[in-house]
Amino acid sequence: MSEKSADKHAAEKLIYGFHPVLARLRQDPAGIFEIYLDLTRRDARARDLVHQAKDHGVKLAQVEADRLTRLVGKAAKHQGVVARVKPVALTHSLDEVLENISGPPLLVILDGVTDPHNLGAILRSADAFGAHAVIAPKDNAVGVNATVEKVASGAAETVPYLMVTNLARTIEDLKEHNIWVIAADMDGEQPLSGIDARTGIAWVLGAEGAGIRRLVKQSCDQVARIPIGGTVESLNVSVSAALCLYETVRQRNA
Repeated sequence: MSEKSADKHAAEKLIYGFHPVLARLRQDPAGIFEIYLDLTRRDARARDLVHQAKDHGVKLAQVEADRLTRLVGKAAKHQGVVARVKPVALTHSLDEVLENISGPPLLVILDGVTDPHNLGAILRSADAFGAHAVIAPKDNAVGVNATVEKVASGAAETVPYLMVTNLARTIEDLKEHNIWVIAADMDGEQPLSGIDARTGIAWVLGAEGAGIRRLVKQSCDQVARIPIGGTVESLNVSVSAALCLYETVRQRNA
């Protein structure tokens, strides 16, 4: 690959699925190079996409479905739409994120979450409830890929996702900024509603099964549990994250 070709590929990426593509059209139409739409799609969603692309002056090509599959791979559920876009330059510094927060910080820290569907769902909830960033370790976490972007429905380009070298050290840094760090774990000494989330807060969540690592949990100020009934022993991490974020917003809006 030539240097020019490598630079070109580094300056663009593919997103797929109606939610991510429509979200990019709304948020940053100038960052879309071209949209490829399955020429057999004639439904309302496809028509809406065509109209919005035209309104924003974005190039749209109707192509064979096989071409879309070749672009993103057989495993990807592209729904008949793929777009070539310019990567969004989100904040990649925790200090910068904290400097730009005007009210009480609201952060999510993930320990060992490697499933892209979970990360995508967490980013979507983070956007919905106004979280300022999602933080994860570089050595044991999934990065933002096409699956994450599809599940996140545009939130992967609005919520900073910060991958740090040392999670325990990052937690200590947050404490120095007067941010209360709370681990959400089934062994917590008090329920979620017993945590005062009106101040700056960072929720720490671990992957299902392994949970939060011992040293990371020990670094937290407190451990809270999400009360559950029934026969299940735990919730999916993305559901737990949404509940923690909702509880924070509920308290702050009370």
